[in-house]
Amino acid sequence: MLEKGNTAAVQKQDLAGHSPAINIEQAWEQIRSLLHKEFGAAAFKSWIAPVIPQGLSNGVLELAVPTRFMRDWVKTHYTDRIRQLWAQNFSVIARVDVVIAAAEKNGGAALSPAAAERPANTNEVKYETASITDTLSSPLDPRFTFDNFVVGKPNELAHAAVRRVADSDTVAFNPLFLYSGVGLGKTHLMHATAWAIRARAPQRKVLYMSAEKFMYQFVRALRFKDTMSFKEQFRSVDVLMIDDIQFICGKESTQEEFFHTFNALVDQNKQIIVSADKPPSDLDGLEDRLRSRLGWGLVADIYPTTYELRLGILEQKREMLKREVPQQVLEFLAHKITSNVRELEGALNRIIAHSELMGRPVTIEGAHDLLQDLLRANDRRVTVEEIQRKVAEHYNIRLSDMHSPRRARMVARPRQIAMYLAKAMTEHSLPEIGRKFGGRDHTTIMHCVSRIEELVISDRTLREDVELLKRAIGG
Repeated sequence: MLEKGNTAAVQKQDLAGHSPAINIEQAWEQIRSLLHKEFGAAAFKSWIAPVIPQGLSNGVLELAVPTRFMRDWVKTHYTDRIRQLWAQNFSVIARVDVVIAAAEKNGGAALSPAAAERPANTNEVKYETASITDTLSSPLDPRFTFDNFVVGKPNELAHAAVRRVADSDTVAFNPLFLYSGVGLGKTHLMHATAWAIRARAPQRKVLYMSAEKFMYQFVRALRFKDTMSFKEQFRSVDVLMIDDIQFICGKESTQEEFFHTFNALVDQNKQIIVSADKPPSDLDGLEDRLRSRLGWGLVADIYPTTYELRLGILEQKREMLKREVPQQVLEFLAHKITSNVRELEGALNRIIAHSELMGRPVTIEGAHDLLQDLLRANDRRVTVEEIQRKVAEHYNIRLSDMHSPRRARMVARPRQIAMYLAKAMTEHSLPEIGRKFGGRDHTTIMHCVSRIEELVISDRTLREDVELLKRAIGG
């Protein structure tokens, strides 16, 4: 068993062989102070401050955090440094374990997860009354700031909208609804907005959490018969940010509570920002009245990345990491990995790590060999013929219309979209694409591509069609 709370002591022999005992909580406070100086206030508040020392036994230091996400983050980014600092200041330890435990305390020690979920007397359990931003808000990733966000055509509307919210003391549009596929940056923008508001106006209460955590807190309040405290805390914020709202689709009681929270905040002129993987109109299992409320304000989407945006993201990542990666390798990755930004950045991280571990320079050949699994997943060859067939089916026109000279709008616009997708999703040159569209010359293809690029920004319906087609084609 690990030693707990005030009874636990840490020992470090001095040169004379003495072993003065140190209280573990006092020791942890010293380590916290060192981590604060080393990693800065933002990272400290998000990741170190919530950590509770559980005990030390057999060379294993056990720390407790309130959520699974925080546990994984602390294990990945901080445990090695904690172990080093502990060895420098107290005693050599074999490892640092991070476990999930409730934030409440019982007799000086953090409750185990099992104990936290089974209160001895539910009538005595009170909902947390500390600062809402400290107890309920999910940790913000210090990497996800506006400075680290690369803006391009696919995300410029969403970026402009959240910057307006972050820089304004008034509510410009309510709610702001962001949606996109996986790994395209909506969570990055949510975190960046929260960071910016907290930095510009520290007095404002900003609550950011996932829809899953919102549901968990609501269910917990129901179980402990303390829904009034829940309502008061959620309705006292200045900015409420809920990520992945699609999680509560089909969950009637949670939707009911969110609906009333939404109305209460709007009535008080408080800002609401919501994200999802689809627009409100396409979220199955969402009550009509809530769907209507979510569509009240500004709905901004982030559509799949372009080659230029992917290259810009990689160049910024290289600059942040301060690593030598040839430009042609970045261009190779931007061309080959088109699925989402997470995979793109993960590929670059893998290449850099392999280079450093093996002591080899980064090359295109090495990247190709190292990333075969990702390249196979992203390199399914898309043909112009497949694009033409999918677009024709989507718009219910004949496949032969892709090659015909007909200029009727119901035919010409789908044909332009097919040309745009052929340019974006295949390696064919403009003259080659022109030949596959009835022998049109490359200037015609260029004009059509430019036209659709403009419409994708201004026409939401067309933008959604293009995104849907890209997913259907599987590029």
